Amino acid sequence: QVQLVESGGGLVQPGGSLRLSCVPSANISGIYVMGWYRQAPGEERGEERELVAFMTTGGSTDYADSVKGRFTISRDNAKNSVHLQMNSLKPEDTAVYYCHTKTIFNYNYWGQGIQVTVSS
Repeated sequence: QVQLVESGGGLVQPGGSLRLSCVPSANISGIYVMGWYRQAPGEERGEERELVAFMTTGGSTDYADSVKGRFTISRDNAKNSVHLQMNSLKPEDTAVYYCHTKTIFNYNYWGQGIQVTVSS
């Protein structure tokens, strides 16, 4: 079973930066979009995760309004990896961040989630 392996989370002060990375444990064929979702603390399990950013294989991107101008998504198509550079972090960015991949076969892969905490 292919897994998405996330790294780069942690504790940072408001205004700081973090870079999240996600790499599949094995090759995934037919990827057409990779991105990041998040779920804030206190949200009940099962509530919809918030889409933070995504990038298609062709390079198109989209961001949640709350992170535009602060977060940047990038991909390495050769390695099937995706990264999220997060700058000017705010306490409201505190959440568990999940890497996500969808293929042309309409199959979804999820990472296990990585904690990002923004606090002084």
